[in-house]
Amino acid sequence: MGKIHEEIPKRHWDDAKWSRKHATELWEKYPEMWIAIVNKKVVAFGKNLSKVEDLAQKKTRAKYPVIEFVDGGSCIY
Repeated sequence: MGKIHEEIPKRHWDDAKWSRKHATELWEKYPEMWIAIVNKKVVAFGKNLSKVEDLAQKKTRAKYPVIEFVDGGSCIY
């Protein structure tokens, strides 16, 4: 029997950790935008999630980019 799901690569988890470490600079540079991170770099950003995902895929061919919304402070939780 084959694998039911693929394992998410270590690079993805490293990129997620990098985004937390650099949250302040990401907040300053990309407020209210979606960002895609691959190999500890922002490879795509914008207001439209699907466009950011598509651009990240075209630029990197990475299967599991980290995709995050950078809250600019206007959201109330």
